[in-house]
Amino acid sequence: MLLRQLPNLITVFRIALIPVLVWFLYDPGRGAAIAAALTFHLACWSDLLDGYLARRWDISTTFGKLLDPVADKMIVAAALIMLLTIHREPAVPGWIVVVIIGRELAVTGLRAVALSHGVIVAADELGKYKTGFQMLAVQGLLLHYDFLGIDFHVAGMYFLWISLVIGIWSGIDYFIRVIHILREHPGALRVPPP
Repeated sequence: MLLRQLPNLITVFRIALIPVLVWFLYDPGRGAAIAAALTFHLACWSDLLDGYLARRWDISTTFGKLLDPVADKMIVAAALIMLLTIHREPAVPGWIVVVIIGRELAVTGLRAVALSHGVIVAADELGKYKTGFQMLAVQGLLLHYDFLGIDFHVAGMYFLWISLVIGIWSGIDYFIRVIHILREHPGALRVPPP
């Protein structure tokens, strides 16, 4: 029974990493930057692991399907918000963080509306690319400083811009797909009440 819950436990572990990440980000120094980046890196790998295990063992649950994307959004949002609060130069532009988090909230809200009509719209390739670039961006921005001759803030900002553009594009595409499905087949897609 525990084995069947392992992917969900890994997801819960990822959520439990959020306060650890926030705690490290109270310190703007280089050591804390490395610790925060390692914590975020662990969260990224745990995301890959729980998805792999759920598919490999064919044990995906409704709880996992709902919690996994929420956990991803929570840790990214926590990292980006904390990056706005610490005193590092150059800083992450606040408007980009607002757009990224706003996009995630809008897509999550639309997903809930679609689900209430019995429509499940899976993430497309654009959404997966957005997530990948976003993870690289946050990783670089958490490291922030020059390490091994690499300016991680600059690298993180490049990836953040790419994830921002893809995120807006995929968000608009997602809205169009869901609205089109709901308009074309509203009766057929409604789930009858239990």
